[in-house]
Amino acid sequence: MFPTAVYQARRQQLAQALGSGVALFPGHGQAPMNYRDNYYPFHQDRSFLYYFGVDQPDLVGWLDLGSGEARLYGVDPTMDDLVWTGPQASLGELAEAVGAQPVPRERLATAVAAVAADDLHFLPPYRGETILQLAAWSDLGVDQVEAGFSLDLTAAVIAQRSVKEERELVEIEKAVTISHAMHTAAMRGTRVGRSEQEVLADALHEALARGSETSFQPILSVRGETLHNHHHHLSLQAGQMLLHDSGAIAESGYVSDITRTFPTTGRFDQRQRAVYETVLAAQEAAISVIAPGVPFADVHRVAGRTLAAGLIELGILRGQADELEAAGAHALFMPHGLGHMMGLDVHDMEGLGEDRVGYDDEFRRSDQFGRRSLRCGRRVHPGFVLTVEPGLYFIPDLIASWRAEGRHASHIDYDEAEKYCGFGGVRIEDDVVVTEDGCRVLGPAIPKTVAAVEEAVNSDGPGA
Repeated sequence: MFPTAVYQARRQQLAQALGSGVALFPGHGQAPMNYRDNYYPFHQDRSFLYYFGVDQPDLVGWLDLGSGEARLYGVDPTMDDLVWTGPQASLGELAEAVGAQPVPRERLATAVAAVAADDLHFLPPYRGETILQLAAWSDLGVDQVEAGFSLDLTAAVIAQRSVKEERELVEIEKAVTISHAMHTAAMRGTRVGRSEQEVLADALHEALARGSETSFQPILSVRGETLHNHHHHLSLQAGQMLLHDSGAIAESGYVSDITRTFPTTGRFDQRQRAVYETVLAAQEAAISVIAPGVPFADVHRVAGRTLAAGLIELGILRGQADELEAAGAHALFMPHGLGHMMGLDVHDMEGLGEDRVGYDDEFRRSDQFGRRSLRCGRRVHPGFVLTVEPGLYFIPDLIASWRAEGRHASHIDYDEAEKYCGFGGVRIEDDVVVTEDGCRVLGPAIPKTVAAVEEAVNSDGPGA
């Protein structure tokens, strides 16, 4: 939790942007897994956390946009709470820590009912229980709640949260530091004959030992051509590449998202090295052009042109790199976007609407295959934190489908592409912040060059 003044200043900035009405920020409750008292790990609503700072369940934030008055609605711990979970801070203590007035939650419905419908502002609800709560408090129907969120509040929150303060960058770098330990442990633990699960356990140990948890379900697989492969049951074989995409959460709630890909044998063979260095070149080219005012859609295209040039060198694509990228031929091998906003969540603020966060009136989402999966296309500004994650993937079913359709037949050598079926995929991802004159990669350097990766995989580790 940051100092009290931080939350007061954030709320004041929001109130000044909107001017009148009441903004309601429902925090999350516990989410049962299979019966009421067996919960999933608690994850607070990130906008509530940003403005009210308390990472505990069953709280609601209230902000009077005219007067700036802030209230924290909740309940005090009961004796049962004390017996099962130990001493807890009172509602008054929590409210004082974030500069709000404590109010018993039982008074919330009455308070909401006293606010005119046009003056009640809330963000797009993405949990069913939040929709039901808002409906109960406001006497709106469920359909009205889902459609009745405040566009003005949503736009103001996105604008404010998009620009990370220096204290936020410090917290993100703490998460990246944990990721450094996780990824280097996975590299050290990679040996032919070990299982993906064993290597993942090495990485997770580093997070748990530092009081962290993962910011999303980790991806660690020799079948890296499956973009979100959450299976970890395979054994590592010679000639394979292991793709590891995971993130950590700092104590404050800020996150990281890092991907590395490395050979199971500890040495890149000629083909692996050629593909890997193409992806690395694409990432470096993309990072080099990120600067204030640059559309992230253009950064995505820089990466795409670099990948296309590499695929031409491999004999898989034919033509000019810029023309291939513009036509989308390279997207057979990179069917996703270059990156996304990041902060208190891995896909920061996307609960408020992916296009509202990543696009605007100037930049609309493309309908072209591959490019349409780009989560952020707008111009970037100082303080924006984004992931930069190009990749090359050889997806047998997708290659076969495009070949059968004759898509880009003059540009793609399908015979050559099919030779890579079974290769897997390569992705390299870092977290960057836009600065006044460019950008910088956040956190300690995680092995990324061919030499650094080979050195890390061949160092002593659990699999030795």
